[in-house]
Amino acid sequence: MPDASPTDLRDLRAAAPRTADRAASRPVGRVTALVLLGLVMLLWGGNWPVMKVAVQAMPPVSFAASRLVLGSLTLFAVAAAAGQLRLPSRHDLPIVLWVGLLQMAVFLLCVSLALQHVPAGRSAILAYTTPLWVVPLALVWLGETLNRMKVAGLLLGLAGVGVLFNPLALDWGDREMLLGNGLLMLAALAWAVNMVQVRRHRWEGTPLSLGPWQLLVGAVLLVPLALVMEEPGQVAWTGELWACLVYNGPIATALGFWAIVSANRALPAITLSLSTLGTPLVGLVASAWWLGEPLGLANLAGLALIGAGLVLVALADRKR
Repeated sequence: MPDASPTDLRDLRAAAPRTADRAASRPVGRVTALVLLGLVMLLWGGNWPVMKVAVQAMPPVSFAASRLVLGSLTLFAVAAAAGQLRLPSRHDLPIVLWVGLLQMAVFLLCVSLALQHVPAGRSAILAYTTPLWVVPLALVWLGETLNRMKVAGLLLGLAGVGVLFNPLALDWGDREMLLGNGLLMLAALAWAVNMVQVRRHRWEGTPLSLGPWQLLVGAVLLVPLALVMEEPGQVAWTGELWACLVYNGPIATALGFWAIVSANRALPAITLSLSTLGTPLVGLVASAWWLGEPLGLANLAGLALIGAGLVLVALADRKR
């Protein structure tokens, strides 16, 4: 066999990173995706009372912007340490921009503003009405199907959400409460659209290589908004606020969004959106325990219905 020429060797060296990138950009396995999904439920569910405390000490837009800045810096450092820090390809650039806009900037901004007016536990439920919007989007755009068990799980889960935010359990005459509810529904819609976009996109980069840039896009959008809308003197710097920011930036934002995007790529959109209803379950319990928010009959009934829906969704997946 003849020796390889210098040109051949250069071609091989150039092709090696592309091959490694394609291998690294493959979705994680199903078991890994489910483990990541469970981790996200705990991190994001427990974060609702943390965010409620934070927006009482810090203006909401500044809080959302700070969360994205800290999360972006964390993921840039992690990606560099893992050897995955690189510019997004032209093919991946649109999904980087859309995730940064919808899942990072719009979702976090709406949630932070809403938490000023809506209890943390109930906010978790309203923000996670995402399945209401994902189901028609996934059926039309992704061609996903619903079997009977999944349909039953969907109906039970959404019935539980309905019980938790039904008008009898809320003061719908309160304009600020209505504004908060509307912002949370907008957050759910933005995430639902982005969830389907992520599933449709054929990734070249990995969640770790693209995550820092997605967070950076959100930060670039929200930092100027915070500077224009809010005064730095409005922040009450305390040890508790610093703890909230550390939890929200490196942990809930950097680790959480990387994990959810990784799971999103490996699981059907409808299954993912239904399964993430476990996050408001954790959020309700954590808010009741930490903030003393009441768990009334409506909340308990909603918890039971959502839990039953999650079981049916899990069983339906096992039969696939």
